Amino acid sequence: MRVRVTPRGGTAVWLVVLALLQTAAFIALWRFALHVEVGQWIDTVALTGNRIGRDHIEDPVDQILNAMSVVALLAVTVMIGFIALIRGRIALAVAATLLIAGANVTTQLLKYGLDRPDYGIDLERVYVGNSLPSGHTTVAASVAVALVLVLPPKVRSLAAVIGAGYAAAAGVATLSAGWHRPSDAVAAFLVVGVWAALAGLLLLVTQRERAEVAPGDAHRLTALLLGVGGVLAIAGCALALWWLVGVRGTPPADLSRRPLFIGYAGSAAGIAGSMGVVMALLLTAVHRIVPRHQG
Repeated sequence: MRVRVTPRGGTAVWLVVLALLQTAAFIALWRFALHVEVGQWIDTVALTGNRIGRDHIEDPVDQILNAMSVVALLAVTVMIGFIALIRGRIALAVAATLLIAGANVTTQLLKYGLDRPDYGIDLERVYVGNSLPSGHTTVAASVAVALVLVLPPKVRSLAAVIGAGYAAAAGVATLSAGWHRPSDAVAAFLVVGVWAALAGLLLLVTQRERAEVAPGDAHRLTALLLGVGGVLAIAGCALALWWLVGVRGTPPADLSRRPLFIGYAGSAAGIAGSMGVVMALLLTAVHRIVPRHQG
């Protein structure tokens, strides 16, 4: 174990950069998915493609989504706060709770505050309006990220992998069930990522000068695997959507099975990859914002 070698200022700058980058990514996604015709078309194709094989995955999808209720969220939030408190981390309990509450409230405000122009592309859902970001995906991702913050370093890597997988599954499940477009899930991950950075800044402010940072708690390998895997999945998504744009003159309802599947599968890969990158970015700093010993 050694005393901190990197000033809090450096970590704070990194967290601010993460918050700004993810905010910028959210704005870019919002503008493209909602206010550009080809963006709306891609989202609609992916959502239309969910009917392929839906009968085979309907039960597990329903189980994942039905487990996310307000009562369940409150119970998990209390449990996460309790984990932090039994570790003697009052500030951590507060930060984790604020992360979950802030991300979910922000998602609801954005969902009802953002407008979605009607370009005559998704006629089936024309009266639904905006659905970005996804509330269910925000619940899953915020809980996963908060758990990574409060759990001890020994189990943090495992929690990050399982949590990222669970949140990604929840995001894909909303697409498979026809509840949300793929951009809704990715936007939810970005909202959670911004709040994770803000929670990290709060923890830095309350951190003692002599807090001890253990090099072995950096989880570099796990962060690398999640990050590289996420980037590769996003690249696969980009290639799929690039191919898909070539047939954008056709209404989504008139497309054949192949482009619908490519749109659906490519979007699912993008959802999973986005969560992997968000979790990897958190792991790069969590050992410094939640040190093993407070000092």
